[in-house]
Amino acid sequence: MAFGSMNGGNRQMPMSEINVVPLVDVMLVLLVIFIITAPLLTHSVKVDLPKASSSPNITQPDHVEFALRGDASLYWNGEPVTMDQLAPRFAAAAKQNPDIELHIRADKHVQYEHVARVMSIAAKAGLVRIGFVTDPTTQ
Repeated sequence: MAFGSMNGGNRQMPMSEINVVPLVDVMLVLLVIFIITAPLLTHSVKVDLPKASSSPNITQPDHVEFALRGDASLYWNGEPVTMDQLAPRFAAAAKQNPDIELHIRADKHVQYEHVARVMSIAAKAGLVRIGFVTDPTTQ
């Protein structure tokens, strides 16, 4: 690096070389800051969703098939029922067999609120084994 000239004159000449070491230091510090803060700027929530492409289960004989359709109609083993009839039916099924399973078949257009309400009624009636039935052929 040349900081001055070797000639005998007192005349100051402009420096012809640029010192890049401070520039590189600043750039490396900024790079480290961006590497650390970039993952923190994402606002998405990572959720590991379950896959529905499993092999079909062999159902036990002690189960209740309950279906919910997109038009808010309810079916108990294929028979249409109303929301008011659910609590007594769930209680009777739980009293008859405490290990009975409730298999819920919900249409993909059913609001989650309806499914949660049915699950709540079933849990209050004593049914603790609740499962969802999916179609393994579609993905």
